[in-house]
Amino acid sequence: MIIRKLFKFENAHVVRGCSTQRCRASIHGHSYKVEVLFESQYLDNGQMIYDFGLMKRGMKELIDSFDHGVAIWDGDDAEYIASMKEHSNRWVILPVSPSCEQFSRVLFLMLDRLLGSTQMINGEQGVKLHSIIVHETETGYAQAFEEDAYSELMGVISLESIVFSHEVREGWSDSRLWEKMLSGEVFMNPETV
Repeated sequence: MIIRKLFKFENAHVVRGCSTQRCRASIHGHSYKVEVLFESQYLDNGQMIYDFGLMKRGMKELIDSFDHGVAIWDGDDAEYIASMKEHSNRWVILPVSPSCEQFSRVLFLMLDRLLGSTQMINGEQGVKLHSIIVHETETGYAQAFEEDAYSELMGVISLESIVFSHEVREGWSDSRLWEKMLSGEVFMNPETV
């Protein structure tokens, strides 16, 4: 069975190297919709695959890190990167260009790492991230599966290369969330949310 949770955020970016002149040459924004799909063959003590309320914690915070900010490719022009950081309190530096495709891969890797580090306590079994769908517009989206997120053909994405601005980190319930995730620290689900 598959369940789906929808998240939303507003973000600006430039996608260098793409065919569309406006996208590669001008900073522009989108109202993103992110669908997070989980799968399992089992139900927990509440007869759910994974309680939607649990997703409002770390998962929502990670996705919300991009809200009202600018996504910046670390391979972009150094002057552009410096200017974006100077003129925006909320930014995320990514090791890939912030295309819709790469956003879906990055978010898959982030949430997969968090899910894999989470100790579940309500009878959840076999819960796995099925895919991430990132809607950049009403008519266009990208969907990443595990094989896409970890694909060497599409370029390996290092989570350790992602940098969140101070303002983004201060918005998390635990400002060390990212460091804890990267180090493999175990996150314990609460008994109630």
